[in-house]
Amino acid sequence: MRKTAFSLVALVSAMSAVSILSSCAQEKPGYKDTPILPGQKWHVHDPDRPVPPLVTPGETFSHGAPPPSDAIVLFDGKDLSKWRIDRGDARWKVENGYMEVVKDSGSIRTRDDFGDFQLHLEFATPVKVEGSSQGRGNSGIYLCGRYEVQVLDSYNNPTYPDGQLGALYGQFPPLATVPKKPGEWQSYDIFFESPRWDENKKLIKPASVTVILNGVVLHHKKEFIGGSTHRELPVYRPHPPKGPIVLQDHGNPTRFRNIWIRNLGEYDQP
Repeated sequence: MRKTAFSLVALVSAMSAVSILSSCAQEKPGYKDTPILPGQKWHVHDPDRPVPPLVTPGETFSHGAPPPSDAIVLFDGKDLSKWRIDRGDARWKVENGYMEVVKDSGSIRTRDDFGDFQLHLEFATPVKVEGSSQGRGNSGIYLCGRYEVQVLDSYNNPTYPDGQLGALYGQFPPLATVPKKPGEWQSYDIFFESPRWDENKKLIKPASVTVILNGVVLHHKKEFIGGSTHRELPVYRPHPPKGPIVLQDHGNPTRFRNIWIRNLGEYDQP
């Protein structure tokens, strides 16, 4: 009887261990019921997609970079006069030289539109760590109002690779994982070329982007598959060559500062 009882206990323990492992596997962030991305073998937000290698950035890169003489200052730490929401003026908090997302106040967008450009901005995810995966320090930078470069607290925070910090959201993970600790300022330098269509509304040039985070190149002239979406295939829909820069309200008090932009010119133009 004792031997049988011991065997039963061992069996129950083994089954419990399998159950725990299975539960952990099921909790891995991501989706397997989403479409396969064009030209890839991965689902949109695939949890099994390889995680980019971890790179520890230098202490600073372009942090505090002053705007060049031809730059347009979008945020100088004082007010949100260059930003708006669909229903009027932007209502994010401004203090101590930064702006901060106010939950449920809405994403904000620039009053002006931009096409091919160089964008600099700095951000910090909340010092107080709350939530996990996509629920932690989430925001985003939408180029032309459609193409998202992800902002997320990815410091010891597993999520699906095409949704981590620096991802072209829902399309491509970054080439490296380069997060700083929660609350630390990080710098983005983004070089974007807008898509183009011909007179018949046929796409002749996809949107492309080069992204540098904290001094590390995450994407180099990478082409977007289409506009950014959640759990769906990205597609292109014709739009003007210029659009707003949008900063996302995802319910987390992410901070931004020192935002400026330069229009990219043409060679051999006076």
